[in-house]
Amino acid sequence: MTETITSHKADRATAAAPSLGGLGLFTVLLAAALPLIDFFIVNVALPTIGHDLAASEAVLELVVAGYGLAYAVLLVLGGRLGDLFGRRRLFLGGMAAFGLTSLACGLAPSAWTLVAARVAQGAASAAMLPQVLATIQAATSGPRRAKAMGLYGATAGLSMVAGQILGGVLVAADVWGTGWRSVFLVNVPVVLVGLFLAARTVPETRSQHPEPLDGPGTVLLAAALIALLAPLTEGRAAGWPLWTWLSLAAFPFVAAAFYAVERRADRKGRTPLVPPSLFGLLSLRRGLVMIVPFSIGFSGFMFVIAVALQQGAGLGPVGAGLALVPMAVAFFFVSLAGPRLVARYGTRVVTAGAAIQGVGVALIALAAWRSWPDLGLLELLPGAAIAGAGQALQLPVVFRIVLSEVPPARAGVGSGVMITTQQSALALGVATLGTLFLSLVPGAGMRDALVTTLLVQLAGVALTGLLSLRLPRTIS
Repeated sequence: MTETITSHKADRATAAAPSLGGLGLFTVLLAAALPLIDFFIVNVALPTIGHDLAASEAVLELVVAGYGLAYAVLLVLGGRLGDLFGRRRLFLGGMAAFGLTSLACGLAPSAWTLVAARVAQGAASAAMLPQVLATIQAATSGPRRAKAMGLYGATAGLSMVAGQILGGVLVAADVWGTGWRSVFLVNVPVVLVGLFLAARTVPETRSQHPEPLDGPGTVLLAAALIALLAPLTEGRAAGWPLWTWLSLAAFPFVAAAFYAVERRADRKGRTPLVPPSLFGLLSLRRGLVMIVPFSIGFSGFMFVIAVALQQGAGLGPVGAGLALVPMAVAFFFVSLAGPRLVARYGTRVVTAGAAIQGVGVALIALAAWRSWPDLGLLELLPGAAIAGAGQALQLPVVFRIVLSEVPPARAGVGSGVMITTQQSALALGVATLGTLFLSLVPGAGMRDALVTTLLVQLAGVALTGLLSLRLPRTIS
């Protein structure tokens, strides 16, 4: 009798557990693609935006940096709010806000209005995106979770390449005379479809023991990220004024204060914004360390190649975007095989991916050296395809590794920490490799600047390969 009652209770608990079906997974992955596409979609549209709105280079930098800063600064808070108030609720609210802010970007009458709308769009992304991973963690298990995480990683990587391709096509298509505005307006119908599907297919999940918001931690994390990213993204265009150096000098002190506050809260039994105890998870700690150089190289390459192909090789937005099609296609197909390869060979697949990516980047550098300025789809095809295949064996797998041991109750915090790390590194990539490239152009010329930047990225790829050797051999 007791066994029967226990069995019935277990059945009821299983039945009551939230479950994310196939259409629900499609919906959250659609939402995951939007913020990443929008980070990269403006790269090929910036020259047109600058001409249309009479915007200086420094203001155009803010169109990119404003979005990235707001996004990175608020991501962990977005994850905590989802744990506290319900992830589906935050997901729907964030998606609706993303649609409205995209409309504001598309209708912006001036450059500064566009910057403000982009900051608001980044904040909306920060409310929406952490709920995707947290929902997958909380509403799937076993092989279904592994498959969902693999698809998330594939979606993230593909979105970053597809954003640049889509941006070039939309700007050139000049849909109904909208020009560059279409790169933002295209989000509106997608969001409407996403909201319709999400209301019907995404289950509500939240932490069983939600903690109150960490006010001091939130403020200090925001201050630390702004102190680091703002001067790096704006410094070159602004001429490196005094505030940029003061901000960079303040960063280590603000970061140390943030860590001290979070560690104190953790020791007192409270749940800080970023629990230091979370970094006790080997898989999370080593996975995050690897995400940084990978994302820096990825975003830096995407920015630099967009500028080089348009301003140096004389390609239009479509040509610059289509030159990356081989990378996107290879990434898509190889990422589909990733889960099977990991099941058979473990995380050494990541090491192999880094080696393959390194070959691809080297071939791109060789093509730039030999063919400049006749650099286009055909010249870049071998290197881009091989690099895309290598990236597909790294990013989806590392995402799975980072969150593999995070308990469901901390799914929002874990996903927020991971995406913040990735987003901050993406912003750093544009700031560091982009600044290196643009600084070299006046003296060395476009070709040599591009090749040098690619060689620096190649060193970063080698670093990710070495770091991958420290990953756990299997994924739990």
